[in-house]
Amino acid sequence: MTVLREFQRLEAVGIWRPSPSEQRRDVIVSLGDATLTITDMQDRPLAHWSLAAVERANPGEFPALYHPDGDPGETLELAEDEVTMREAIEKVQTAIERARPHPGRLRLFGGVAIVTCAVALLALGLPQTMRNQTLAAVSEVHRKAIGQALLGRIERVSGQACSTLEADPILKKLADRTGVRRVVVLRSGIAESLTLPGGIVLMHRTFVEDYEDPAVAAGAVLVEHVRAQAQDPMAEILDVGGFMATFRLLTTGEIKRETLDRYSETMLSSPRPAVDTEALLAEFARAAIPSTPYAYARDVTGEATIGLIEADPMAGRDLAPVLNDRDWVQLQNICG
Repeated sequence: MTVLREFQRLEAVGIWRPSPSEQRRDVIVSLGDATLTITDMQDRPLAHWSLAAVERANPGEFPALYHPDGDPGETLELAEDEVTMREAIEKVQTAIERARPHPGRLRLFGGVAIVTCAVALLALGLPQTMRNQTLAAVSEVHRKAIGQALLGRIERVSGQACSTLEADPILKKLADRTGVRRVVVLRSGIAESLTLPGGIVLMHRTFVEDYEDPAVAAGAVLVEHVRAQAQDPMAEILDVGGFMATFRLLTTGEIKRETLDRYSETMLSSPRPAVDTEALLAEFARAAIPSTPYAYARDVTGEATIGLIEADPMAGRDLAPVLNDRDWVQLQNICG
């Protein structure tokens, strides 16, 4: 290689330290055939560095500080006036880098091909098909993992979910009674309630703190259950993320953190959609929970929720309470 012959015997004075715990030493630095040879002032070899694995720790600063790749503890300092040696090191490294194979180019071409195919799919009107295929391919275990990751992103805004040793098992009872996997109580960040993938229902603390009947909190969970049946939460994430989020989930099984953050911002700031009264009444009947307490909690006059009151499927029945009094008091104190 011409560049190596050009700098076959170039020397400079430097300061070398084999490790942070040892003394710095004045040395002679020699540029050879793709290597740096470091010798003491009596020309005794101290170290050999491969130029391909030499890194500069302080680009643009002086004295120039170099170290072998992966070993920042061993250092070599070259003064600002050692211009020829510094330029030679950079020139040889550039030549070595150019001579290496570049598999990244193949990946680049592959990436371009993938993007081209994606654009073609968009043009052919296949995003909806891909969306449905992706939703069908996401396993329940994967949905739980995505829901948990999404909860972590939401907690950045809402603060950590409310939790106590006494109340956590009671939340599990509420989840079992309403037919969801998990119920989470948040102090803030959410207006009312929200369903995440994997059967996680988020609920604002007011549903457990401001009402005497646990059927109100249960009703909030059932409402989210109906919403999740009408619109898959995973589908909402893909709708917010767009085609590339769908494509990434289908091909790699991953969702970017930015997509989760965008979904969180969208859902936490948007009003939740209304639910069908008949579908909600069916959920109250399935869970054997009266709908009237929830109806009056939503509208104290009952005018806006008259359907839930007049058609309460549990009206007049002798029912087991959603939670006993002791459990309900413990749950009401979950946020401290």
